Amino acid sequence: MKRAGVFFGHGTDNAQDEAAELVFFAASLGHCLGASAYPRRLTARQLARIGKLLKERIRRRVPLAYLTHRAFFAGLELYVDSRVLVPRSPIAELAMHRFAPWIDPRRVQRIVDIGTGSGAIALACAAALPHARVDALDISTDALHVCRRNIRKLGFQRRVRALRSDHLDAVEGNRYDIVVSNPPYVGRAEMRRLPREYRHEPVLGLASGRDGLDSVRSILKAARRHLNDHGILVVEVGNTERALLKAWPRLPFLWPSFEMGGGGVFILRAQDLDSFRS
Repeated sequence: MKRAGVFFGHGTDNAQDEAAELVFFAASLGHCLGASAYPRRLTARQLARIGKLLKERIRRRVPLAYLTHRAFFAGLELYVDSRVLVPRSPIAELAMHRFAPWIDPRRVQRIVDIGTGSGAIALACAAALPHARVDALDISTDALHVCRRNIRKLGFQRRVRALRSDHLDAVEGNRYDIVVSNPPYVGRAEMRRLPREYRHEPVLGLASGRDGLDSVRSILKAARRHLNDHGILVVEVGNTERALLKAWPRLPFLWPSFEMGGGGVFILRAQDLDSFRS
């Protein structure tokens, strides 16, 4: 994979980790086995399966998760296919820490995830905050099919509901303790420069206008009327962070650091949005 120059950015960031996921999947081995699996002798069928996956990964530059139909996010194993982005947001780490210290987890009863895709963030929130109900919103009916599959797969039918919505339109009048989103945030020029792997992902989940902020603008405009007074807004903007700060220099964005890597996620408290002007 290194020699072929494939791009790593869909759950792994190096050839060794991606090769491990490919081999463990093809050999039907759990990652929990770790190095204890290394002495095992693979069968001819398993070797052939590895070769087939590797060929597809290199020749067509397909993200590995679309070949295995699985992705890991905040300790959850999810089903994925090309109808949704491959889950990879650093928001996973915030969810695993229950969004503390920016909100008291004991006060969190309702959460909404905008642009849920596979449902990764919504389900991570539900797993970390067992008393919360979560609305998982997406404008794509294809993405919602995947999301509902994962809701059933993980047994969260009673606390997570998937709704078709253009941003927050379908939940007008509802208020939440956490509004969270990994929205599209890739600008027009950057879209043209993306590695081939990203061409397999839905454009709807990536592209967001000239500067990459079209979706973020909609979220900022609507967020305050959907937040309880103690609530928080959590949004990933990736490398459009500079454009965001230029557009709204007076908003007191908080930028958490991540032990597991990644960045470009801001947090705003509800009162920070009281004077917001689009």
